[in-house]
Amino acid sequence: MNFKAKIDTNPQKVEEFLTKGVENVFPNKDYLRARLLSGNKLTIYLGIDPTGPTLHMGHAIQLKKLAEFQKLGHQVILLIGDFTAMIGDPTDKKAVRKQLTRKEVLNNCKLYKKQASIFLNFSGSNKALLKYNSKWLSKMNLTKFIDLASKMTVDQMLKRDMFAKRMEENKPIALHEFFYPLMQGYDSVAMNVDGELGGNDQMFNMLTGRDLLKEISGKDKFVITSKLLVDNNGTKMGKTEGNIVSFIDGPFEKFGKIMSWTDGMITAGYELCTDASIDEIKKIEESLKDGTINPRDLKVRLAKEVVKFYHGVDMADKAEQNFIDTFKKGGVPDDAPEKTVNKGTVLVDLLVDAEIVSSKSDWRRLVGEGAVSEVETEEKITDINYKIEKDINVRVGKKRFIKIKVQ
Repeated sequence: MNFKAKIDTNPQKVEEFLTKGVENVFPNKDYLRARLLSGNKLTIYLGIDPTGPTLHMGHAIQLKKLAEFQKLGHQVILLIGDFTAMIGDPTDKKAVRKQLTRKEVLNNCKLYKKQASIFLNFSGSNKALLKYNSKWLSKMNLTKFIDLASKMTVDQMLKRDMFAKRMEENKPIALHEFFYPLMQGYDSVAMNVDGELGGNDQMFNMLTGRDLLKEISGKDKFVITSKLLVDNNGTKMGKTEGNIVSFIDGPFEKFGKIMSWTDGMITAGYELCTDASIDEIKKIEESLKDGTINPRDLKVRLAKEVVKFYHGVDMADKAEQNFIDTFKKGGVPDDAPEKTVNKGTVLVDLLVDAEIVSSKSDWRRLVGEGAVSEVETEEKITDINYKIEKDINVRVGKKRFIKIKVQ
């Protein structure tokens, strides 16, 4: 069947796809450019291991890129790594990852298709496909696995940065961690794809799949690694780091989290999280360098764009106003919890019960750091045994608030 009429080969769109948010292309951009301009329909996939109950901004970066590929008319696959998640991807991990049960994995991915639908079209003539790698990996017998394992050496594995670092620090490397790249790599063989998309931190795993597909099927797979949204220390946004903006965060929470990003993340935020053109991104980068625009204003625009995409224009406007009321006018967020207590209640007991602070030791640390204050007066609360004698709004750190009324 000839798919050429359905493929968009507009050179400008192809170049935008190859450039915006892209870190590397294997074997090279010229190779992929030629394939995209040929008019032939290609199949590319993105794999996500369900290690948490929601997708987050890191996933959104790759889903957004995958959606661009679908809009060009090509076949896209969202692969849920329900089998590989039970092994545990060792990428960037300083210690052995806790293995998940089958039940935990399936529970984690319940929302994934619905959340991915924000970006991908799972219906129509060129619908995105949803697949699970347990379909083929769970059926692999020992003979086939040993044959697969023979195609990779221990030396290749030990060249991975995190394994080398663990060895230097005398930290254990579990044997099953070596299996992970093999299993992820075999996904490409099982689906017989043309290409794979993923974060730059997944480069080793994706190139393993490229090698396996070439050796087993004689097919050359292209690999696209996207840039990562990282802070000034190079730490990526992720579940482990506890700094993610998740799909289930409300509009106010998304806005506030993005406003807490460092100024060094602004340009990357526009490139990876919005529809801003390459020219617009260059102007933003230049304005930050020459100081013609206040970074805070750029961050507000960025936060509004992201919130608008997920929640609409009205909620984006409300989130901005809420942020202004809270942080510029000394107000309290509309969604801050409210508690009614008896006069004389010890504040720390209330905050622990309301899960505003995790423990009394956490409370003592926060008070010692001057991170607790009365919102209206901005007066610091310095007494760890502070008793509530009147209606008060309390701020803990930058983003935690509670409204307290005395009955």
